[in-house]
Amino acid sequence: MSAADDPREYDLDALRRRLLPERAGERSTSIPELAGADQHLCAIALALPDGSVRSSADGTKRFSIQSAVKPFLFALALADTDGGALDRLGIEPTGEAFDAIKLESGTGRPPNPMVNAGAILTCALVDGDGPEERAARIVTGLSAFAGRALQVDDDVSRSEHLLGDRNHALAHLMRDEGTLEATADDAVAVYARACAVLVDAEILAVMGATLAMGGVNPVTGERVVSARIARDGVAVMATCGVYDGSGRWMRAVGVPAKSSVSGAIVMSAPGTLGAAIVSPPLDELGTSVRGRIGAEALSADLGLHLFG
Repeated sequence: MSAADDPREYDLDALRRRLLPERAGERSTSIPELAGADQHLCAIALALPDGSVRSSADGTKRFSIQSAVKPFLFALALADTDGGALDRLGIEPTGEAFDAIKLESGTGRPPNPMVNAGAILTCALVDGDGPEERAARIVTGLSAFAGRALQVDDDVSRSEHLLGDRNHALAHLMRDEGTLEATADDAVAVYARACAVLVDAEILAVMGATLAMGGVNPVTGERVVSARIARDGVAVMATCGVYDGSGRWMRAVGVPAKSSVSGAIVMSAPGTLGAAIVSPPLDELGTSVRGRIGAEALSADLGLHLFG
């Protein structure tokens, strides 16, 4: 194995330099904190089975996790319901936007846990007596995936809660269908707090690696979720993680991933590594422009494509 295709030797800063000239895309304007994000931020990180973590420049610059949290919320909901969350959620791709006001016809279930409706419901399914306990359980669970204690950006959480009109609409719709038992406001508040957890590229790569390694954090050695749950999480990332661009993503990149309006992409290459690429300017599907280009290059250079 040469340095060119060995993740232990791969030049992440060289890949970053290849990405920096790209100027396409716009930052999310859904909340002020995202609209004001550093559009020049560009970071790449890898977390390997031996517990080593490598990153480019900017690899420890923090940002809110946003939708990249969804695979981990799904895993925590599966763990806390002993798999029962699968009865409450669909797992099919939608071809719709991530915040589409739409539920499964005939069931009232969210179409999958990677869209906003599904993530709001998974937040309501984790253990906890009330929204404060559920939010605390989520931060504790995400910290186990990360291998370190994580914090919440209260300003981002507040903005997500107050300005998330479509999320409130989805929660009310699920309440009306009998799918959501928590109040709409409580469910959205917990989801807003989950999206506001602060991470960096290195942390997110470790989280992706924990799913890729069958639920065992490669840095701490802790089993965070069962192998079955990790497998289910990675499978749904593969089919639904990049929303209505998931098919194109799997054709071009071939690695299960979850995109985010913060510009983060978390990747889980089963049995191989976790990766994260972060750059705030987004394409029309809400995926980081540099992140998508970088993921294609990383997959090709390291031979990560599942079907390659």
